[in-house]
Amino acid sequence: MRLLRDAGLLTCVLLVPLAVVAAPPPEVKIDYSADSTMETEGGMTMKSRIYHTVDKERLEMGSSDGMTSIIRKDKKVVWQLMGTMYMEMPMDASNASGMNAFDITEQAEVGSETINGLKTTKSKIVAVKKDGSGKFGGFFWTTKEGITVKMDMLSKEGDKKMRMTSELSNLKIEKQDPALFEIPAGYTKNDMGAMMGGMPNIEDMKKDARQQRQSRENQAKESLGEQMPDVNKMMKGLFGK
Repeated sequence: MRLLRDAGLLTCVLLVPLAVVAAPPPEVKIDYSADSTMETEGGMTMKSRIYHTVDKERLEMGSSDGMTSIIRKDKKVVWQLMGTMYMEMPMDASNASGMNAFDITEQAEVGSETINGLKTTKSKIVAVKKDGSGKFGGFFWTTKEGITVKMDMLSKEGDKKMRMTSELSNLKIEKQDPALFEIPAGYTKNDMGAMMGGMPNIEDMKKDARQQRQSRENQAKESLGEQMPDVNKMMKGLFGK
């Protein structure tokens, strides 16, 4: 459930309420990394790379010039990184207590399954909004460490329904580099207040990231070229041509 939190601005708006109201399991106390694939019934697929440690998470979405979210529960902030800029957003206290708006009508373990080579416990949960305006339910597959490696959720509010699935692969339980959960050096803060006058141009930010990556690659090639001998000159020297 926590895998949904803050996976990009759009994902925050759409999916966080589903993630928090379902009485999430105790906080995972171990470090791990994994690949995540999230799909909706409408055909949207989002792939990301997840890094987790106690009170901190990092979600990298898309390619190297995509968006990265750093969730710092210890600081109660979320950082969104794009290009060489970042935005800081407070963690919404209403999300943290979102389950108060729901009555959980059913919650139980329903069996065990092996998901991507991992032994998991499958659980079912159903919850209804106290004002009767909506409900959600689904299944969660969780390891003994508390890592949710798969979920299948269906929510309904009024006439609107949304189904979403999420699954982890390449899960590795290992110590994570603390630098993953910090803002990289050289990044410029984008004031959230200024954003009210208009969102930053995402394409420009991506272009900036691509240019920086290309510049680093060119520098590496130039450095390599300086170290490599001129093969044509060597051949002429050997054969007199």
